[in-house]
This record gives sequence, structure tokens and C-alpha cells, in this order.
Amino acid sequence: MVTLTRIYTRGGDAGETSLVGGRRVAKHDLRVEAYGTVDEANSVIGMVRLKTAASASEGEADAMLGRIQNDLFDLGADLATPEEPDPKYPPLRVTAAQVERLEREIDAMNASLAPLNSFVLPGGSAAAAHLHHARTVVRRAERLVSALMAVEAVNPEALKYANRLSDHLFVLARHLNGNGKDDVLWVPGANR
Repeated sequence: MVTLTRIYTRGGDAGETSLVGGRRVAKHDLRVEAYGTVDEANSVIGMVRLKTAASASEGEADAMLGRIQNDLFDLGADLATPEEPDPKYPPLRVTAAQVERLEREIDAMNASLAPLNSFVLPGGSAAAAHLHHARTVVRRAERLVSALMAVEAVNPEALKYANRLSDHLFVLARHLNGNGKDDVLWVPGANR
């Protein structure tokens, strides 16, 4: 468990922050960008949950999003902990089981959705619109994790989780849009 007794430390006043393990890096370091964007996605999901928690019919969606928010803290911790040989304490890493849970949930929701015949524009219900926002933030986090993997060792399950999560949020948005009936579809060239 994490115990926070002080919120400010002044340690970042010179533009640096500490990774798990104590290494100091610039606040614009790619690793910090990656886990910071994961944190941003988690905040957007919190906005979605304002809508799903208020609706008894969306209780299952809210429970999924609650698990995802917890997983996103795991993902942030994973990304904030550089790989090192023989660490003093075992690092918290995203696991294949977390990725597989997302896949099972995607498959279950997708089974009731009509096939798409166009791209979906963000919108429909308020919850779906916020989910599309969260999905795009997760895609940005995924790109940053991919870029980080090109220069440093990163748990491969971290990238898989981000990839599946963006798919999950897309399918959940469609699910909350009346199983796709209330999706707003792109009409190519409609305004020419």
C-alpha cells in the first residue's frame, strides 16, 4: 500500500521528477510522458463514470470502468518503474491476465452489436462521447509507450494493455449507445 504524508516535495521545481527506484529524469522524459498520459486517460474515465454510476442500467459498464481505472494505476506504476536486473523489490507489472480480461469483455459486448458499415463519430450519449475521448487519450498513451519501447526496455504487456483498452473503450461506447443504434456514423463527403 502507498502512504502519502506530503503532497508537495519541491523535488520537481527544477524540471525533474523521480522514477520508481529513485532515478531522476526530466519531466518531459518519454517515460514520464507515457505514464502521465495514462493518468490523463484515467481522469477522463472518471468523467465517464459520473454518467455510468448514476444509471442502474449501466452498472456493469461502471464496474468494468472501475477495474480499468485500477489497472491504469498498475500501468502507470509499471511505466514509472524502469527495468533493472535483480530489483530489491519485485516491480508491479501489467500481466497477460489483465489484457485477456479486456479481450473477454470486448468479445462479450461485441456479440450484441450490429456490424459497422461506416466509421463512428464521437458522440451519441454523454457516456459514449466521454469514452471516445478516453479512447483517443489511450491511443496517445499507446503511441508514447511504443516510442519508449524503441529506446528502453518496457514490459510488452503494457503496450498490449493500452492497445486492447482503446478497443475496449470503443466497443463500450457503442454498447452504451444502445448497442450501436445511437452511434453517430461518418458519412463520407456529406458536406461537399
